[in-house]
This record gives sequence, C-alpha cells and structure tokens, in this order.
Amino acid sequence: MSTSTLNDKTIAFLVATEGIEQAELTGPWEAVQEAGGKPVLVSIETGTVQAFDHLDAADTFKVDQVIGDADVTEFDGLVLPGGVANGDDLRTNEAAVTFVREFVESGKPVAAICHAIWSLIEADVVKGRELTSWPSLQTDVRNAGGSWVDREVVVDTNLVTSRKPDDIPAFNREFLAQFSTADS
Repeated sequence: MSTSTLNDKTIAFLVATEGIEQAELTGPWEAVQEAGGKPVLVSIETGTVQAFDHLDAADTFKVDQVIGDADVTEFDGLVLPGGVANGDDLRTNEAAVTFVREFVESGKPVAAICHAIWSLIEADVVKGRELTSWPSLQTDVRNAGGSWVDREVVVDTNLVTSRKPDDIPAFNREFLAQFSTADS
C-alpha cells in the first residue's frame, strides 16, 4: 500500500494502440488507484489498445480519451508506459509528442519507463536532464543531450524514469511521491 496520496488527482496514461508492456501499464495504474488518484487511458485512437507481455499478446484495455482531445490542463500527472512498439509508435505521432512536450514544459510531473523514453527524446525535453531507460536507448538519450545512468529509478525535477518491469516498485514509489506533492 502506498504512503503517497493523490487526493483524486487525474493522471493521464499515454499509450499507442498496441505494443504496450502490460506490466508497465497495469502496475503504475493500480498504484495510482490505490493512492486515491484517477487514471485515464489516453491513446492515439478510440476503442481498445493491445498490451503485451514482452512479445506475447496479453490483455486489451479500453481507451478513455483520444490524444487529439486531451488537454494538459485536465491532468495532474502523466505516465508513459513502455513497450518497444508502443514507444516507437508514440514518437511518430505528432499529437502525442506535442502532448508530452507540453506536459514536461508545464512543470507537472511526468513518469516514463523503459522504451517510453523515446517520447521524451522526440519531444526534445531531455537535454541537460539525467534519466534512465532500457539500456539500448542510452545512446539515444546521450545524442539528445541527456545524461543516461543505469539505476532502477531516476528523479530529475518533474521527470521520473525507470529501466524495466523489475523496477516498477521503485518507479511507483518515486512517481507517486512526485505526483502527490505537485500542485493541482
């Protein structure tokens, strides 16, 4: 059980239509709910999204809101779940990249895990920041002007990043702490 409380804060979970690493969606989603927050699944299309357990199809999840209708001012925090295809699809969607950039620039807390870091890179918001990700993305982070480190979780002002599903407990702890203390 979390010691952080979100007091009915609304947290956007931004995903593509498929390739979302299920554990990196459901673990943080449940943590937000347990802390008293309201998670909202935002995607690039209406309907459902397909999550994966690594390379195997897992569950589907109903989209609550389409990115084209989403406004940063409606949310108190942003979670970017990983998954190779998910991260790759999001970084090629202009509305998603703009949403991520506006969220980071707003100063509101943003949490990204694994391949979700690609959205931060594409949004051009990692320069001068310390973060972590799946190890294969470290060159991408450095090329974008960020400082990549190999730790289970990194907090750099309003940005919380982690490497992989095994890091979810630390990721949840740190992003909940950031989200609970952020101004609504």
